[in-house]
Formats: sequence, C-alpha cells, structure tokens
Amino acid sequence: MLLGVLTPGVEEDVKMESTKQPGLLAHARLITGVGVAWLFDAMDVGMLSFVIAAVHEEWALSPVQMGWIGSIGSIGMAIGAVLFGMLADRIGRKTVLIVTLLIFSIGSALSALATGYAMFMVLRLLIGMGLGGELPVASTLVSESVGVAHRGRSVVLLESFWAAGWLAAAVISYFVIPTWGWRVAMVLTGLTAIYALYFREGVKESPLFLARQHQRKPRFWPTLMALWHGQYLRATLMLWIVWFMVVFSYYGMFLWLPSVMVLKGFSLINSFGYVLVMTLAQLPGYFVSAWLIEKWGRKPVLATFLTGTAVAALGFGLATSLPLLLTAGMLLSFFNLGAWGALYAYSPEQYPSVIRSSGSGLAAGVGRVGGIVGPLLVGSLIAAKVSFGMIFGIFTAAVLIAVVAVLALGRETMGQPLD
Repeated sequence: MLLGVLTPGVEEDVKMESTKQPGLLAHARLITGVGVAWLFDAMDVGMLSFVIAAVHEEWALSPVQMGWIGSIGSIGMAIGAVLFGMLADRIGRKTVLIVTLLIFSIGSALSALATGYAMFMVLRLLIGMGLGGELPVASTLVSESVGVAHRGRSVVLLESFWAAGWLAAAVISYFVIPTWGWRVAMVLTGLTAIYALYFREGVKESPLFLARQHQRKPRFWPTLMALWHGQYLRATLMLWIVWFMVVFSYYGMFLWLPSVMVLKGFSLINSFGYVLVMTLAQLPGYFVSAWLIEKWGRKPVLATFLTGTAVAALGFGLATSLPLLLTAGMLLSFFNLGAWGALYAYSPEQYPSVIRSSGSGLAAGVGRVGGIVGPLLVGSLIAAKVSFGMIFGIFTAAVLIAVVAVLALGRETMGQPLD
C-alpha cells in the first residue's frame, strides 16, 4: 500500500471516533462556525460578478479582460485546493482553515486599494488561493465530525451558507456599489480576518484526524498514485470529470450574469436587481438538496440537480423576455447550487481519512481549471458575437457530461461509515 494501513490501536480509535456524534449544541456550533466562514467566501465570489461589471466601466475593460478577472481567481483556487488540501492531511483541518481564511481576507481588504487592472489581478490570485484551500477542507472537517445518519445533510446545510453569502453579495452590490463604489464592498469582505479569531476558539479539530496523528503523513506523489490505483480509481475519475464540468459551467455562467443582463439591454442597476431576485432561489435549492440527500442518496440527488441545471442553463441562454430570463435564472440558481451542496457532501466520502482532504482538494483543483476556462470562453465568444443560446448550450452539454459520469462511475455512499 502506498499510504500504509492504519496502525493497530489507531484503527480502533478511528472506529470509535467515527461512531461518536456531537451533541445538538456542538453540531450547530460546528455547522455555523464553518458556515459563516463559507458565507464570507461566497460574498467575495458573488460580489465579484458585480465588481466585474463595475470595473468594466471604470477601467474600460474588454470582454476578454473581464473574463480573465474570473479566471485568475480560479488559477489561485486550483493552487490553493491542491496545496492546502494536502497540508490539511498533514497538520490538521482546523489549522489550515484558519490560514486560508486569513489569506482570503487580507487579499480582499487590499484589493480595495487596487489602482489598476494589473494590481487587482495579482490580489485576485491571492484571494483565490485562500478560497480554493478553504472550501474542500471545510467540507472534510464537517464530514468527519458528524455521525453517519446526518453527515450528507450537514455538509449540504454547510453549503447553504454559500447561498446566504451570495444573497448578501447581491444586496451589498445593489445598495452599496452604485452609491459608494465597489471598493467599499471589497472592504466588507475583508472583515473575515476578525472572524478568524472567533473561529480559532469556536470549532474543534476533526476527531478522525486526531485519531491518526501518529501515522505516517501523506506525501504528494504517493497520494496521487494511490488516488489513481485500485479501489479509488473510479471515484477519482468520476470526481475529476464532475468537478471540472460543474466549476467550468458555474463560473462561466454566474460570474457573467450581471454583465449578460447588461448586454441583453438592461441598465447596470436594473441588472443587479434582477440577479438579486435570481439569487433568492439558491437557498431553497440547498434546503431541498439537504432534505433529499439522506432519503434518495447522493447519486440520485446529484444527478437530478445537475440535469435541472442543464435544462435551466439552456432556457436562460434562449430567453428573450424579462419574465423568461428571471424564471430560467431562478431555476438555474435553484438546481445549480443544490448540485454543489450534494457534490461537496459526496466528494469526501470517496476516500479514507488519511487521504480524504487531499483527494477532495485535488478534485476541486482540477475543477478550478474549468473555472479558468469558463469565464475566458464566455468573454471570447461574446467578443466574437456568438449568440447567448450557443454559449449557454455549451454549458448545458458540459453539465450533462457530469451527469453521465455520476451515473456511470459513481457509487452510493449514503449510510456508509467513514474509514
């Protein structure tokens, strides 16, 4: 075995720890503590779609330059997901979460001081590293700290804070950016650094990580080889395909929503308001996914919500009237974010504790490559006068490929204990 088998004694500790379930108060504190950090992350990503539309006018950016703003963040997220995912398997989930929170928040605060496009892009790379590292590590921490009966639902509920963050971003962008400018909005996301101090005391380390502290620590190449051999090969292939297609379509569509509305003939302020309405559908998407994931299972929920995403994406691209745009946009938010919740619950369950964060982080890192391509592709296609129906048709096809990968390669993990 490349990573070794759990040593005697430690294996029993892991089994004992995996059966322990936190009390109601501890459970709520865990979900809320990690969730608020996730909320700040979503605020940044959600606000970026509005900031791109704002700096487009301030710095006279081309569509390709606008696309690069989203893509440079995804480059940082790819680096952060792999680097910090591996690090979390060596030094602990909680420690890495605090580090990534600080990197993200400092970068966000400094971006308010950006004097031009180049400086802003460097800071977006730094912010992306913090974001990319935090998200898979956070889902791993929650997955390892909750009993098997509520594990999937807990991770999806954690993901629901992303919708709350997007909603906060839409509200701030609608009321703050038009009046006080985008720089003030970026300062608000930088307040995460203050929250990191509370996070340090309010959340405990994963019991499964603590139970194997004396094991040999995983290294990059042996871990990568283990992910692509034996029993983990199908899971890794499935996750890498799904993550790439989901992130490619998500960032390609959602980072461009306000700008697409403007290009469809609506004013900037009205576009912000319409995207705010669409964002409201994200929360029920998460809650329905959380309710179904412990009833239907991971595979059916993920496949169903991805299929809904594909249909809604095509509808949004072809819509010509405001009612159709709003309806398709709300369905897109509902299904896409519900699928994200299921994916974050599903990913850590594919691997044992010793490589769980690394496996999830590498899959997310591959996904971030899709996040680089998506916004750039949209910018290039818009510059080439390609229709929105064709652009969103590409994203529909990508999501359907993810559906096929889940159904053909995925295994059901509902009700199965970790490790």
